[in-house]
Amino acid sequence: MAITKQRLAGGRPSATSDGLLETVRSIGCLQIDPTKVVARTQHLVLWSRLGEYDTTLLDKVAYEDRSLFEYWGHAWSYVLAEHLPIHRLRMTSYARGNELWAERVRTWMKANDTFRRYVMSQLKRHGPLPAKALEDRSVVPWPSSGWTNERNVSRMLDFLSVQGKALVSARRGQNRLWDIGERCIAGWAPRDKLSESEAVRRAAEISLKTLGVARMPHIRENFTRGMYPNLTLALKALEREGRLVPLAIEREDASLSDGWWVHHDDLKLIDEIKEGLWEPRMSLLSPFDNLIADRKRLKELFDLDYRIEIYVPVAKRKYGFFVLPILDGDRFIGRIDPYFDRATGTFTIKAVHEEPGAPWTRRQKKEVAQTIQGLGSWLGATSVKLP
Repeated sequence: MAITKQRLAGGRPSATSDGLLETVRSIGCLQIDPTKVVARTQHLVLWSRLGEYDTTLLDKVAYEDRSLFEYWGHAWSYVLAEHLPIHRLRMTSYARGNELWAERVRTWMKANDTFRRYVMSQLKRHGPLPAKALEDRSVVPWPSSGWTNERNVSRMLDFLSVQGKALVSARRGQNRLWDIGERCIAGWAPRDKLSESEAVRRAAEISLKTLGVARMPHIRENFTRGMYPNLTLALKALEREGRLVPLAIEREDASLSDGWWVHHDDLKLIDEIKEGLWEPRMSLLSPFDNLIADRKRLKELFDLDYRIEIYVPVAKRKYGFFVLPILDGDRFIGRIDPYFDRATGTFTIKAVHEEPGAPWTRRQKKEVAQTIQGLGSWLGATSVKLP
């Protein structure tokens, strides 16, 4: 169920703008990350669902059609313009609480209000603009012990973006072009002003639908992560209304804890899966794929321990720098350590790691190799090297 709702089983959506939007609608949002050991995660996540597709489609849908825009989902992501009323909850409440971070942002923004007005004026008159086109007119520098220390223009744009006042209008490579928020979202997008409780209800339903099956912590970590005030009350109300249906879940090796739900609209899908109307696939997943983004749920539901080892010293890495889990039907059977050398066109699999206890039949080995070859073909590799 969880795999089917994430479009990793059954027929693939079409490799078109409509298919791309259908996919993002199914998974809730599409995380953005610049790491390009194989391909950027936003493209890998789509490839796992669409198969070979033209990566320029994403730019078209996001920056020309404006059906997607860059904003916070479970991380910085492409989100649907049709979900704008839900995302407005974060926009309107950002830096307004009593938390230390909120007070810090609020104090800094207040001290640099003239700088803020200058940035917004420049974007309104001349946008879209890269950050480097804006002067640093801050009065008080942004203090940090990390890489954001005194990066005042980027900090101002970051804070304005969470408020929805300035957003990314386009990208040139990894360079972001900024504009006022309203010009970065489709004109047809709904502008309803939802109450906090209604925004949370809608977000919770979408979160559950994209997950397929979930407990409350999973819902909270998904879709609009961190923006579910009074979620317990919302879930209880939805259950009373029959929108959320309690569910008992068992793995082959264990019964899982209580508190799982499925959305009422997906009950028919459960019946179809029980009747055998399920088409499994072999998939390679980005480390930031929506299915595995919540590591606790991943362990609980699939018994898979997974961590990204990008920041782990080479000598201490267990699997590799940018490891892709291998999903065979409803089971993770292994992971690969890949690297694409764009200069030579060589796609190299440095290692294939089998999951403990996972079967590796002749059929599985063949399909894993075919899936790797398919990924190499989509990347434009001239050769694929397997271990």
